[in-house]
Amino acid sequence: MLHIVDDEEVIRDALIWLAQSRRIDAVGYDGARAFLDALGPDYAFSAQGDCLLLDMRMPDMSGALLFDTLAARGLVQRMPVIFLTGHGDVPMAVDSLKRGAFDFFEKPFNDNKLMDRVLEALQASLAAGDQAQVQARLASLSSREREVMDLMLEGKLNKVIADLMGISMRTVEVHRSHILAKMRVRTAVELARLLK
Repeated sequence: MLHIVDDEEVIRDALIWLAQSRRIDAVGYDGARAFLDALGPDYAFSAQGDCLLLDMRMPDMSGALLFDTLAARGLVQRMPVIFLTGHGDVPMAVDSLKRGAFDFFEKPFNDNKLMDRVLEALQASLAAGDQAQVQARLASLSSREREVMDLMLEGKLNKVIADLMGISMRTVEVHRSHILAKMRVRTAVELARLLK
């Protein structure tokens, strides 16, 4: 989903049309506060990824301040931000890039280049979402399961793991089964690929 935050309705409408012409779902907001209200505290990220096209200058809250708010909430990886500026705010945009923004474009911008970057940002959003899911699965493992998993990833057999940890081979098998189930993989090879 492409989120467009710009206080100029004509710009929002043009960007929504442009996105839809590239088969990108898009929604517009007339300001940062309207976007934050729609985002809410427990935003459910889109299955197609999320990207934010953000105007730098708006009357209610600047794009830079909205970016800082999103960064403080840890959302800029899952929702990459592309700044739009038409007011000579390039130094501010460059500073935001250094702090994690995905890109910035000066108005007027090349439509195709902008939408190409939006598509790249949506892919980055999906990758960040996948990584967040893997981290959540890892967090669900007990400390003992983490120890067993580390030895599994080193290629150790169940008997060797049991000997190294001073536990029975059956206990290792149970831990191994729980690890694979929690990580949603079938084999140690799939687990290694997931965590690389």
